[in-house]
Amino acid sequence: MKSALAVALVAVLPAAAIAEPHPFNVNDLVMMDRVSDPSLSPDGRQIAFSVRETDYDANKGRNSIWLAPAGGGAPKRLTDANLGAAGARWSADGSSLYFLAPKDGVGQVWQIDAKGGVPRQITWMPLDVNNFRLSPDGKRLLVSMDVFTDCETLACTTQRLDARKADKATGTVYDKIFVRHWDTWADGRRSQLFIADLGGDGRAQGEPRLLTKGIDGDVPSKPFGDESEYAFSPDGSMVYYNVRIAGTTEPWSTNFDIYAVPADGSAGSLNLTADNPAWDGYPLPSHDGKTLYWLAMTRPGFEADRFGIWAMDLATGAKREIAPNWDRSASALKLSADGKTLYTTSDDKGEHPLFAVDIASGKVSRVVDGGSVAGFDIGPKGVVAARNDLRRPTDLYAADLRGKGLKQVTRFNAERLKNIRFGEPTFFTFQGAKGESVQGYVVKPVGYRAGKKYPVAFIIHGGPQGAMTNDFHYRWNPQTYAGQGFAVVTINFHGSTGYGQKFTDAISGDWGGAPLEDLKLGWASALENFRFLDRDRACALGASYGGFMAFWIAGVWNEPWKCIVAHDGVFDARMMSYSTEELWFDEWEHNGKTQYEDPAAYEKFNPVNHVKDWHVPLLVVHGDKDFRIPSEQGIAAFTAAQRRGIPSKFLHFPDENHWVLKPHNSVLWHDTVNDWLKQWTAVEETAVGRKK
Repeated sequence: MKSALAVALVAVLPAAAIAEPHPFNVNDLVMMDRVSDPSLSPDGRQIAFSVRETDYDANKGRNSIWLAPAGGGAPKRLTDANLGAAGARWSADGSSLYFLAPKDGVGQVWQIDAKGGVPRQITWMPLDVNNFRLSPDGKRLLVSMDVFTDCETLACTTQRLDARKADKATGTVYDKIFVRHWDTWADGRRSQLFIADLGGDGRAQGEPRLLTKGIDGDVPSKPFGDESEYAFSPDGSMVYYNVRIAGTTEPWSTNFDIYAVPADGSAGSLNLTADNPAWDGYPLPSHDGKTLYWLAMTRPGFEADRFGIWAMDLATGAKREIAPNWDRSASALKLSADGKTLYTTSDDKGEHPLFAVDIASGKVSRVVDGGSVAGFDIGPKGVVAARNDLRRPTDLYAADLRGKGLKQVTRFNAERLKNIRFGEPTFFTFQGAKGESVQGYVVKPVGYRAGKKYPVAFIIHGGPQGAMTNDFHYRWNPQTYAGQGFAVVTINFHGSTGYGQKFTDAISGDWGGAPLEDLKLGWASALENFRFLDRDRACALGASYGGFMAFWIAGVWNEPWKCIVAHDGVFDARMMSYSTEELWFDEWEHNGKTQYEDPAAYEKFNPVNHVKDWHVPLLVVHGDKDFRIPSEQGIAAFTAAQRRGIPSKFLHFPDENHWVLKPHNSVLWHDTVNDWLKQWTAVEETAVGRKK
C-alpha cells in the first residue's frame, strides 16, 4: 500500500516549483517543460516546435505549438495548451502550419497561419488521424488511420467498433498473434495510409482514398511508428512507405520492406527491397526524385542490428551502401538542400550526436555533440537541434550546416534551472570483459564535499541494446538520485550501443556473462578511482534488461548490495518466452531458438533458478499494461522474495506499461524507490532536498 509519506508528498506537489536553491528532485523532473520536434520553415528563418507542459491536477501533459526565430529572439506560442496540438509541419510556402489535435476526442489535422490567429480544422475523419504528411504542392494530405482492412469505407470501421461497444458479450476470439502489443490488445485493425484532396479552402474533400489496399501490415509500424516511415516523391506522384507483411509470423519477424505506390491509387504497391529478408525502413527520396535513401539491417530476426544507410537508383534498381565503414547505427535521415549530404543521429561513446554523411564519399562528421540530440531539422543554410545533457533539459540550438556557430535558441526552463543544483558527471573507461575497453560514468551527489563518503545508486540500463548516455531522461535520470544525496554509478556494458556493432552483438546469448563481468569490473574501477563512493552503502537498480540483471545479481552477485530495485524485469526466462509479444527479440537473444527447441539456452541465465541464494532486500516494480515483460514476472519475483522471508515490497501500477508516464505515478515511483534506497543505506533525511 502507499505510505502516508508518499501520499502527503503527492498532495503538495501541484504547488509552484520551489523558489529557493535546492537539489534536483522529482518535483522538478515532472514539472519541466519538454521541448521537442523542431521543424524549420522553408526559408530556414523560423522554427516550429512542440512544448509539453505538465498539468499536475489533471495528471497529464498538455502539448502546444510554438515558433522561434532561428537567429534568436523570444519564442511565441501559436496554440493554446488546452487544444493539445502536436506535430507541426510547414506548408510549402511557409505561410502556415499543419498539426494534429483532437476534436471531440478524435484526432484531426488542423491548420494555423504562421503569423498567428485561430486554428482551423481541415479534416473531419470519423477515426483518429495517427500521423500525416502534406504533399509537396500542398494540394493533398497523406494520413494514417486504424481500420479494418476488409472494410471499403471508414464508416464501416466505425460501425463495427460501435457494434462491439453495444454488444454485452465482451470476449474476443483470436486466430493468430499478436493478441496484444506493447500496451494494447489487438482489435483486428491495421494502420493504413489514405490520401485526401484539399479543396480551394484548404479543407479535406470527400472520402479519402486507401493507398495501402491489400497490405496486411501497419503503416507506420506499431507501437512507435510515425511519418518518418512514409514519404511523398518530390513531384507528389508516388508514395514510399515501409511495412512488415508477415501474416502469422509477425511476432517473430523483423522483415520490413519498402514499397512504392502511385499517389493517385492507380496501381498497387511495389516491393522495392524484397531481396533483403531483414529490416528496410525510413524511406527518403532525393530532391530530383531519382534516388531513394533508406536504412537497412542485414540479419533477419534481430531488432538491434546496425542500421546502414543505403541508396537506390529508382530507374535501374541498383543499390549501394553509402557509409559502409561507419560502425554506428543510423536513425531516420534528412537531406541537405543541395542534395549532397544526409543527416542522422546515433549513439556514440556515451553521447547521441547529430552527424553529417557525405553521399558521394561516405565521409561522416559530427555536427552537434556534447550531449544528446533528441530531434533535428535541416534548412537551406543551417540546422536546428533539440539538444539536452545530464544537467540540462532539452532546448533548441541552431548552427550552420557544419555545426559551426552553435547557439542556444530557446531557454524554456531557465527560471526553474536557476535554483536547481545538479551533480557533476564524469565519464570513465576501464578494461572490461574480454580485455576490451568499457565506458561508464559517475555523478557526484549534489552538495558534494571532498573527503566525505556517499551512498551509491548503481544503475543498470535496459535494452539491453541501449546505453546510459549524456542525456536528460524523464524516467531514469541520474540527477534525481544525486539530488537525494546519492552518488550514481552506471556502466555501458557489452551489449550497449554507440561502441560498434560487435560490442552491441556481444550480449546476445550471454545476458548474464560478459555484461555481468563488466558490471563487476566497472564497480571495482569506480571504487578505485572515485574515493567518495561508499562501497558499504550501495544499492543496485534497473529496468527491463536492467530489471533482469537486478534479479540475476540477487542470486549470483549480491555481496556488494544493501538493496536491489527491479522494475519490469525478466524473472523467469522460460515463461517470458511464451508470454512476451515480440518473439523475435526473445528468440534472437537465445541464439535464434525457441524455448522448446533449446531449453538449455533459456535456463543458462535464468534468475528463477537462483532464488535459493537471494538474501538482499528487494523492491519490485511492475505495470499491468506491460505486455513486453508481463506483470506476472514481477509478481512472481515478489512472491519468491516473500516466500524466502527477504525484506521486500511490490509497487504495482494498473495503468502503466513498460514505462511509468503519468506525473503522479512518476512521483510515487521516485518517492518509493528513493525511500527504499535510503532505508537500506541509512541516508540522512537532511540530504533529501525535496519539498516538505
